[in-house]
Amino acid sequence: MQQLRRNRRLRTNDAIRSLVREYTITPHDFLVPLFVVEGKGIKEEIPSMPNYYRYSLDFLKDEVKELWAMGLKSVLLFVKVPDDLKDNKGTEAINADGLMQRAIQTVKEVAPELLVMTDVALDPYSSYGHDGIVEDGYIVNDQTCTILAKMALSHAQAGADFVAPSDMMDGRILAIRELLEKENYKNTGIMSYSAKYASAFYGPFRDALDSAPGFGDKKTYQMDFANRDEAIKETLIDIEEGADIVMVKPGLCYLDIVRDVRDVVDVPVAVYQVSGEYAMVKAAAAKGWLDHDTVMMEQIMAFKRAGAQVIASYFAKDVVKLLG
Repeated sequence: MQQLRRNRRLRTNDAIRSLVREYTITPHDFLVPLFVVEGKGIKEEIPSMPNYYRYSLDFLKDEVKELWAMGLKSVLLFVKVPDDLKDNKGTEAINADGLMQRAIQTVKEVAPELLVMTDVALDPYSSYGHDGIVEDGYIVNDQTCTILAKMALSHAQAGADFVAPSDMMDGRILAIRELLEKENYKNTGIMSYSAKYASAFYGPFRDALDSAPGFGDKKTYQMDFANRDEAIKETLIDIEEGADIVMVKPGLCYLDIVRDVRDVVDVPVAVYQVSGEYAMVKAAAAKGWLDHDTVMMEQIMAFKRAGAQVIASYFAKDVVKLLG
């Protein structure tokens, strides 16, 4: 029998492969994480995250200008809080003149149209390094939600377009949404870390912000990585409570979760390619064990193919430079 169907015809050369490609990557896919520190004239490389930096506010301006010029239009801000400002109640988190609030204002001064998202969690502010208030060795839920809502409102008042709760406390989306509505910040969006797993891939990030837990781990509030169905339950609850975008974190080991979530929700789905995923590629490439750019692009495409419409990645600038 003569073979009439030959799928390889659509792979013959780059022109036809490009023409029929199902997914493409553009600068608009990315949310760029930025680490901010106090001081002036600071651009310090994070040892466990090669070619990624902490910026003081003056250097943050330069970085934001570069991102905008490259077509990267969305950032996610994190701050490294001095130890003397940390306590068990997140007091500094709601300081109107705090580092996060000034970082938001700095970005908006330089690039008013840039979309600014902010991390909402207590671990950078906590003397215990946990995402919530600690009582008798336990991370309490409801009191933490109250502080998180005030923190989110403070970010909105400083000019944030979206707040991004990354803590995994029960009910925090509702608490944040209700307070934002009450204070007439109805247009401030919420990107919820809806399915955030207790992962070993966060190590370099915690180095970057000096936010590692001072005791125990985060398994009483972040999700068990053995669970799949739980991610859908968590995500749907967050949407009911007012989340505009939902996130799966980490990325590469959780592509099944990204796809599961994408199949059941009617809001945008984000994924976070976390610090450990970034560091592994950088380290292996430095050893000559794999090709940096090829692996980077394959991983980014995997997130897009799995269903993510927003990709938070430390590779964002590298990818856009490669796209030309």
